[in-house]
Amino acid sequence: MTSENATPRTDESRAPDAAGTPEAELRARRVGEVVESASDGFTAQCYRVEAAPPLGALVRTAAAPGPPAPDIYGVVSRVVTEPLDAARPVLARGERAATEEEVLRDHPQLERLLTSRFQAVIVGFGDRAAACQFLPPAPPRVHSFIYQCSPPEIAAFTAGLDLLRLLLHTGEGSGDEVTAAFLRQAAAASPQPAEFAARAGRVLAMELAADAARLTAILRRVVW
Repeated sequence: MTSENATPRTDESRAPDAAGTPEAELRARRVGEVVESASDGFTAQCYRVEAAPPLGALVRTAAAPGPPAPDIYGVVSRVVTEPLDAARPVLARGERAATEEEVLRDHPQLERLLTSRFQAVIVGFGDRAAACQFLPPAPPRVHSFIYQCSPPEIAAFTAGLDLLRLLLHTGEGSGDEVTAAFLRQAAAASPQPAEFAARAGRVLAMELAADAARLTAILRRVVW
């Protein structure tokens, strides 16, 4: 693996059986599992309603036991909460309620009728030694567990920023918003936010050299 495409990883970013990461801590960061999978992205269903990672969050699968398989990294690009059964649309129930919490307390069945899902753009994959910021040979398996990355994992993965090309060229209308949200969270996780900001700005300037208006719009959304 060349140094241009490989990012050193901390032990914390490995699979739980090899990383030494406490199982309880890793389980606490498990937010759902893959229900749809493609070469460039996946959809995950959350275990709890409205418990999806925020827009721009870095998430990953965990390497499966057995034959070598990489973790796959994604950036959350869309979050939706919707009825489990499309034939049973959500109805307003709070006309006489004083607070939103009162609506949920008076109708506890609502959580069983709703589901939260999120989509993620795949931005890399990794083995036990390094993470590569390009598309993996195969998408994650359906029912793969999805974990929200910890700040040390985010800092290790963003030692390189080749993934910005994948985010900027997803073809989705909200791609610039996702890129800005990701950079805000990555900067917060960096031990040197100012250095990260300068490095990210240089990468964006190279990728968007022919589109100054788009570059300016993204930079305005990134508040470090």
